[in-house]
Amino acid sequence: MMTIEDPNNYSLGSFFLALASIFVAGKAISSIFVRFKQPEVLGELVAGVLLGSLALIPLLGEPGYQIFHLLAEVGVAILLFEIGLETDLNDLLKVGVPSLLVAILGVVVPFGLGFYSVFILNTYSLISFSSEITLFLAALTIGATLTATSVGITARVLSELKKLKSVESKIILGAAVIDDVMGLIILAVVSALITTTNSGGGITVDFLTVGIITAKAVGFLFASIILGNLFTGKLFVFIHSLKARGSLLSGALAYTFIFAYLAQLAGLAPIIGAFAAGLLLAKTHQKDLIEDRLKPVADVFIPIFFIMVGSAVDISVFNPFIKENIAVIILALVLFTIAVIGKLVSGLGAFSIRANKLVIGIGMIPRGEVGLIFASMGLATGVLSSSDYSALTVMVMLTTFIAPPLLYRFFRD
Repeated sequence: MMTIEDPNNYSLGSFFLALASIFVAGKAISSIFVRFKQPEVLGELVAGVLLGSLALIPLLGEPGYQIFHLLAEVGVAILLFEIGLETDLNDLLKVGVPSLLVAILGVVVPFGLGFYSVFILNTYSLISFSSEITLFLAALTIGATLTATSVGITARVLSELKKLKSVESKIILGAAVIDDVMGLIILAVVSALITTTNSGGGITVDFLTVGIITAKAVGFLFASIILGNLFTGKLFVFIHSLKARGSLLSGALAYTFIFAYLAQLAGLAPIIGAFAAGLLLAKTHQKDLIEDRLKPVADVFIPIFFIMVGSAVDISVFNPFIKENIAVIILALVLFTIAVIGKLVSGLGAFSIRANKLVIGIGMIPRGEVGLIFASMGLATGVLSSSDYSALTVMVMLTTFIAPPLLYRFFRD
């Protein structure tokens, strides 16, 4: 695989051509979707599918992939920073309890349904495993994949709909942060189980390690908010006083990327750090200026993320005329149904507050890149077969594609 340290494997000309393809196809196809009152992000996902199928942008394992993957990560970090800027931390804390309940339901229900569905499908020989232990570990991995929520897709649609100030949006964003911490714990447990089993040990978990991981994640969130509140305001008064062109925007982006780095050190997704940075800068006097100057940068980088997500779709697995695809399609549809139902149920966690529970549930549906991390771990460790992985990939992509139009349908004025 090509690396940034070894750029000779991918020509500069190819990079510029791929980048031009992303910009042109992204905006052209998104414009068609907007014309038919569909979310812009859906057009970008479709553009990604087309560009990936036509081999116009590098895919996983190809020279140049790492470059576009990093650009995509910058894009989603900027998106979550932008969302944080438009979110009031105090309002977010007010819906803390409903957000917690939504997150818990959104993890427990899909995990339980996914875990037991694997045993049922195995009973009817729709999927098979070499041993009872492998079956158990596969059920855990598939269940864990179903718990993940990718807030990037939902956040983009809520922003397009100008609904970020709504109670539903605050609950979804709060639940997504909690979901990330819970997902981290589940990942640690499942990873520990797989490691100990593969090394010849029994099915055991090092709870001390899990406890340390949890403490680091929760500690980061509290420390970033408390310490950030102490110095962020004064820091950006100073940055704004600098005479060099673009100082404020550069300072805001540097602040965002530092928080993203610290989040990753704590074991969290970097985008959670970017979101925290946005929450803190939302309280500064420079907030409106930063928002205004960030828009052109966001318009360039954010679409790259969604196009790269779309490009990961392998449309060949949807071909029902290939015998091997039938089992994959059946498993994918079962998992997709569980994925949707499990997250729709999570909306009921907001029972104590006046809000559209259906919208909250829909907002939690996308699995995106978070779900793919779980699935990739299962494939890399040998717990999942390539067919199982393909089914999970299809499920992740279907949930990613279905949420935007549903939010447009049920959350418009």
